[in-house]
Amino acid sequence: MSEAARIVRVLTERDQTLAVAESLTGGLVAAEVTSVAGASRVFRGSVTAYATELKRDVLGVDATLLGERGAVDPEVARQMAAGVRKVLGADWGIATTGVAGPAAQDGRPVGTVYVAVEGPDGNGKTAALRLNGDRAEIRRESVRSVLELLSGELGEDARAQDTEQNGGN
Repeated sequence: MSEAARIVRVLTERDQTLAVAESLTGGLVAAEVTSVAGASRVFRGSVTAYATELKRDVLGVDATLLGERGAVDPEVARQMAAGVRKVLGADWGIATTGVAGPAAQDGRPVGTVYVAVEGPDGNGKTAALRLNGDRAEIRRESVRSVLELLSGELGEDARAQDTEQNGGN
């Protein structure tokens, strides 16, 4: 079972929803989640905020933070996750921001990526990634990483239930 399928199953069981904010992944996270049958029960929608001003104006990322640190920053990722959760009225928000290449951005080298999740309790988690590969590989790994981060925040029961359903181990 894919990570996206596990997430959809757990959110469905909990009657919770998900919203996605993406920058460097350009909609790939939303596409991965919506490729799962039944995703419509839990997926609220997504905002692809590629432009920095959209991170500020649509997702509510602090303008001073963006001005001082740029869009490729762990706190920006956290605020994107919180913002999309609020704007789209979801229980969970996840976000990606980073540099897929071919050139550095905001003084950050290619492969610098931050992914974040914020849950119903308002608490969240952010992960800093240093990815190798070409643009497509960096984007693909960013999708995998943010879904893995969400799965971890949903709790071990997501993986335990999957193991039970598939005969142990």
